[in-house]
Amino acid sequence: MADERRLRVNELFCSIQGEGTRVGLRCAFIRLTGCHLRCRWCDTAYAFTEGRWMELDEVVRQVRQYRCPMVEVTGGEPLLQPAVYPLLTRLADEFETVLLETSGALPIAGVDPRVVRIVDVKCPGSGESERNHWPNLDLLTPHDEVKFVLADRADYEWAREVVRRYDLSRRCAVLLAPVHGDLAPAELAGWVLDDGLEVRVGLQLHKVLWPAAVRGIEEHRNVGK
Repeated sequence: MADERRLRVNELFCSIQGEGTRVGLRCAFIRLTGCHLRCRWCDTAYAFTEGRWMELDEVVRQVRQYRCPMVEVTGGEPLLQPAVYPLLTRLADEFETVLLETSGALPIAGVDPRVVRIVDVKCPGSGESERNHWPNLDLLTPHDEVKFVLADRADYEWAREVVRRYDLSRRCAVLLAPVHGDLAPAELAGWVLDDGLEVRVGLQLHKVLWPAAVRGIEEHRNVGK
């Protein structure tokens, strides 16, 4: 039987939201262990296997100590763990804004409707585009967000077609983000302007603020000291 009382947690920390429509705001993060995808540009491979088991009560209690109205559950792929569903509901009961960042390879239908579902649609450059669970896009509402991480022009053209085919810009916020170090942000912005695409161009703010950090707020605070 699936364990819905505890989760394997990679890290818990409070930082600045680096992506999406809430970029720049203070946010508490719950990063769960485990992912069934292996995206070429993944920057959290340490979350594939590292982590410790925690009871739901313990997770909520620790997040509460950050005194932050916004909480994001991320990974890895958080939807791999059955206990994430009751966790999200408990967080939504207590916190003003709850975000779920998911790879988009697993169904999002069972997520508490109060949670903002941020679906990361995998482009061909990631090496995992065949794993996208396309029915997810039909479930998106203005409450949710969808993200495409792009490595090159081919990824952009592929994402542009998906945005238009599913009319995503009318469904929810759409973010196009360049792979850090692979695609120049200005080049991506130029393509969006040329096509008149109704999307947001985003950068990973945390990599601008703390370029040497690889995880958690403690590492961020130590940068430059």
